[in-house]
Amino acid sequence: MDNRYNHRNRRKYSLKVHIVLVTKYRKRLLNGNIADDVKQKIYDITNSRDQEIIAMETDKDHIHFLLSYDTTDRVSDIVATIKQQTTYYLWQKYGILLSKQYWKKKIFWSDGYFACSIGEVSSATIQKYIETQG
Repeated sequence: MDNRYNHRNRRKYSLKVHIVLVTKYRKRLLNGNIADDVKQKIYDITNSRDQEIIAMETDKDHIHFLLSYDTTDRVSDIVATIKQQTTYYLWQKYGILLSKQYWKKKIFWSDGYFACSIGEVSSATIQKYIETQG
């Protein structure tokens, strides 16, 4: 059996996305316990939604993760959920520290994000395959 693909309810798929989230104002807050807690919270969120973190790492002001997700999920919804729940969690746990960094409560991430879909083969390979059909 091919383990590269997920099977669920009459569909077969392999959807993966590389996501980067940046802290608001590029504050260098993703170190030590905060970095560990953010990563664990993202693992918890994605596991509860039947998504899988394949790889994840933080730098001082941003986090990268590679996520496998279902055909019924939208990347924008995934990002919104992760941002909302991690922000809430961090303010609950590190409110005193964060209030010294941000004048407005309940922010942690910048407004935007980076997302890039990835696949098992190159786009050139897929293009050649499609062109040779029929």
